[in-house]
Amino acid sequence: MARPGRPALPRPNLHRYVDMFDQMLEQERGAAVNTRQAYFRDLADFSKFLKEALDKDVDTATGDDIRAYMKHLSQKTHSKGGKETSIATRTIARRVSALRQFYRYLVSEDLRTDDPTSDVESPKQVRSLPKILTEDEVTALIQSAARGEKVHSVRLVALLEIIYATGMRVSELVGLPLSAVGEDTRYLIVGGKGDRERMAPLTDPARDALMAYLAVRERFIGGDTVAQQEKWLFPSRTSGNGHLTRQRFAQLLKDLSQQAGLPEGKVSPHVLRHAFATHLLARGADLRSVQKMLGHADIATTQIYTHVLPEDLKKAVEDKHPLSAHKTGTHS
Repeated sequence: MARPGRPALPRPNLHRYVDMFDQMLEQERGAAVNTRQAYFRDLADFSKFLKEALDKDVDTATGDDIRAYMKHLSQKTHSKGGKETSIATRTIARRVSALRQFYRYLVSEDLRTDDPTSDVESPKQVRSLPKILTEDEVTALIQSAARGEKVHSVRLVALLEIIYATGMRVSELVGLPLSAVGEDTRYLIVGGKGDRERMAPLTDPARDALMAYLAVRERFIGGDTVAQQEKWLFPSRTSGNGHLTRQRFAQLLKDLSQQAGLPEGKVSPHVLRHAFATHLLARGADLRSVQKMLGHADIATTQIYTHVLPEDLKKAVEDKHPLSAHKTGTHS
């Protein structure tokens, strides 16, 4: 399961339960390829630790084995940007979560009688606040994109306007089928996580940018894989799957941020998603509406954006929203 554009790596020979779990994720849950890859990598790393350190396998692992693995991860370092860095608490928590899902599956299928993760506590982690851009910085990005080479500029402006107007994930954006644009171009149909579809309304600037792009879209189609490219809203002649890749869009944003004079590393597709949510809330949007537009299953995920608002705006959201702490007795 190599990512598009990367050479396939030899698949490690893991316990058959791991393959069964992977098949379940694909067939029963309809998990995305990236999600399955993440689970597989985490289970492969755990399996490697069990075999090398304890001479065991996943089918016989205990809670103490999992805690030993967590301790091993907390003491481990990896190279990042030329520096040795400790593995983040968030990463360890994610791997423990993957193990929970795996062992719950084994218990549900009567492949194990016990769940070794049941008495394992995930490491405490401080949730980091999302990075955002100001409205002026977003405007500077779009204006800078509009000054580029004509056809590529039209596409880049459309990408920026759409992601900022809808807050969709970058994988959702680059993977939009052409059919996402219906007769009514005031919105797009977005297929999110867990095959949940949602309607993403477009602003007037985003709609205008989309229409301008559709007029030149055919210029991005060609070569030996035309049939594969034609079904995507943002086709690509060079990618393995026929559409613009997340990596390419991220690189375009990096180059664009330099042209716009923004600090290095400040702009990414996900930062634009954060900007969308924060700017909407700052202008009085309802938290539940923002949740729906972002495609969050849990409103608690959306509430993180209230913490980057000025205190007076944060208080307005907390006072007026039906799920606020003042009315429900819970804390956001």
